[in-house]
Amino acid sequence: MDFRDDVDLDASQVENRGGGGGFRGGGLAIGGGAAGIIALIAALIFGINPGDITGGDGGTTGVQPTSDLSQECKKGSDADQSENCRVVGVVNSIQAYWKDAFDQRGNGQYTPAKTVLFTEAVNTGCGQATSQVGPFYCPSDKRVYLDLSFFDELQSKFGAKGGPFAQAYVIAHEYGHHVQDLLGTMDRVSGDSQGPDSASVRLELQADCYGGVWAKNAVDTGFYEKPFTDTDIQEALDAAAAVGDDRIQEKAQGRVDPEAFTHGTAQQRMKWFSTGYKSGDPGRCDTFSGSI
Repeated sequence: MDFRDDVDLDASQVENRGGGGGFRGGGLAIGGGAAGIIALIAALIFGINPGDITGGDGGTTGVQPTSDLSQECKKGSDADQSENCRVVGVVNSIQAYWKDAFDQRGNGQYTPAKTVLFTEAVNTGCGQATSQVGPFYCPSDKRVYLDLSFFDELQSKFGAKGGPFAQAYVIAHEYGHHVQDLLGTMDRVSGDSQGPDSASVRLELQADCYGGVWAKNAVDTGFYEKPFTDTDIQEALDAAAAVGDDRIQEKAQGRVDPEAFTHGTAQQRMKWFSTGYKSGDPGRCDTFSGSI
């Protein structure tokens, strides 16, 4: 996963908010020990709105200060040396792909979404969140939220192997939700948020597929030296499997309850990422028709 050394990075697509500070009113309550944290992450990981699940008031409590990444992240060579800059490079590539895809498919104009890097806690248009929520996309303010410490959790709590492309997969999945938001697909989930055949599961699997589509086309965005290797793709598949509903439930409660599925099984998540990657065509990501 090597970036082109001379490619220009657009650091304005990523905000670095650093430390989060305290909550006021309507905040998330994290409790229950390790099992409770895993259950919360299971509910929200790769999700779209923490406020919907936690009862947050959906409002912000002030904008947190940001640090400017533009001096740190200028070229692709910086993305090969710095985790923050790697996030910038991945986000740049993902959004470059979707801009072209929207143009080519007649889906209107793609509207960029920023990624917000934070530590410990963050205020969002969807409510207040801690790093234990995991990565998520907030449709209210059109931002992806990410605490980089999550990737350590992915390995230590969920048994994933990790790696740079596991990180890229997570980010690509969240931007898949942004694409769904722009296309109106998120509206199909209302009232059907749990179960093995639910709209929520289908939405999440489609976001996995969209992540695979980007991976197939990433080199054409001009940000990478060469197509991703089999090792890169295996990192993504491993991460997708680690956060399957069945594996998380088994780890958290010692049993699997399909009626509580919200994101799909490990096998389904790998299947749909692979579908996107093998085809490179977002049109092959129709998880809302037929079996999944």
